[in-house]
Amino acid sequence: MIKHLLSRWIQHITKHLDQTLFGMLLLLMLIGLIVLYSASGQSAGLMAKQGLNLLIAFSCMCLFANISPQRLEIAALPLYVLGLLLLVGVTLVGETSHGARRWLNLGVATIQPSEIMKLAMPLMLAWYFAKREDAIRWSDYLLAAVLLILPVGLIAKQPDLGTALLIGASGFYVLFFVGLSWRFMLGIGLTIAAAIPFVWPMLHDYQRKRVLILLDPSQDPLGAGYHTIQAMIAMGSGGLAGKGWLNGTQSRLDFLPERHTDFIFAVFGEEFGLLGVVLLALLFLLIIGRGMIIAANAQNLFGRLLASSITLTFFTYAFVNMGMVCGILPVVGVPLPLISYGGTSLVTLMIGFGILMSIQTHKKLVSS
Repeated sequence: MIKHLLSRWIQHITKHLDQTLFGMLLLLMLIGLIVLYSASGQSAGLMAKQGLNLLIAFSCMCLFANISPQRLEIAALPLYVLGLLLLVGVTLVGETSHGARRWLNLGVATIQPSEIMKLAMPLMLAWYFAKREDAIRWSDYLLAAVLLILPVGLIAKQPDLGTALLIGASGFYVLFFVGLSWRFMLGIGLTIAAAIPFVWPMLHDYQRKRVLILLDPSQDPLGAGYHTIQAMIAMGSGGLAGKGWLNGTQSRLDFLPERHTDFIFAVFGEEFGLLGVVLLALLFLLIIGRGMIIAANAQNLFGRLLASSITLTFFTYAFVNMGMVCGILPVVGVPLPLISYGGTSLVTLMIGFGILMSIQTHKKLVSS
């Protein structure tokens, strides 16, 4: 009897999982555990914590996969308002740690509201444009820009440049897919370029230093440029086929900093070489491709915009992390999705994939 009930329960919570997408995610998470075992110095404790993180993230994915897009659409505005209020709370009474004010103590728990906004932003903009699908005007784009700039500005002020970049990207993707003209985007790009001389003095010292180090890491090889230099050495020393699993000297000898979080891609490159990097990049591209297929087949504008934004935000995670490890982008503290150690960003990503699966599987149910 118990076995039958357990079987029915498992079937119920997994019936909305997209098998193709889930299989690729499972493979990526398995690769992440293999690399993390090496990057952590074969730490059983860290592996156990990451296993728990994955279990929680998987449960959240299953939960959101079973929530219909119609219910998500209803929750879009309240979730955005809640996230914005919490960000204002962080600005006013947030807790400061390591020079950044990013957390809010609610008494029973301490939360990071910017993580809520990673999901609330694409939900809000997709809902907003779906309501105006028949007659989208320039004023709608301007209001959407305000809705985007408000949380991004609050998060950048914390300061948390990496999260601000991801949330800004998630909102921009919605604007792009809803039909924002190339001329307007080019105008924005030129405006941003023209504003750089005015924005530069407003940046924090560490942010300016990151840009300068990107241009020439050797100007501070033992300080701000150390991360980039060591990561590039690790990537280059891997050669074509890599040094082999558990044989990466840069990580094993503690030359490579943050090797189990932001710079885990350097560990992977050193141990599995160019061939491994190409195969990993191919897996990322397959996941992104599946996400875009789900977006293209969504039954309405809300689903298409939301699925597209979630998928390309995942792409942004991977591209920014790989770019900063390879020295072509500044170090902004963005983890390699489903590979780096961590719980918060992992849960957020898996909720996003749960929403993607919901858009795909509930579409099938409605069509039938």
